[in-house]
Amino acid sequence: MTKGQGFGFGLGKMKELTEAFKKAQQVQEGAKRLQEELEQMEIEGTAGGGMVKVVMSGNQEPRSVTISEEALAEGAEMLSDLVKAAMVDAYAKSTATMREQMEELTGGLNLPGL
Repeated sequence: MTKGQGFGFGLGKMKELTEAFKKAQQVQEGAKRLQEELEQMEIEGTAGGGMVKVVMSGNQEPRSVTISEEALAEGAEMLSDLVKAAMVDAYAKSTATMREQMEELTGGLNLPGL
């Protein structure tokens, strides 16, 4: 180890590392706020032209299912398909919302798995 080199980090590298830690802390704090916001969101999925509606939180927590009289008249098999389709719609919207919010939060950082 050369005198004045420390652990291979120059002062410039230490500054970059400090900035990276600050950004990571900001992202972590923002993620906590985002989690709270997602819990409060209500995202609706529909099927059959609105005959079945499913509401989920931004975290994909089921909140409610509304089934119209028309959907009930369609029979059990069709009703099951409509409920599933509405759930898939709500899940897709919720996932897209979460992804958009995370991209906004991370400000274009390349984070694996997001």
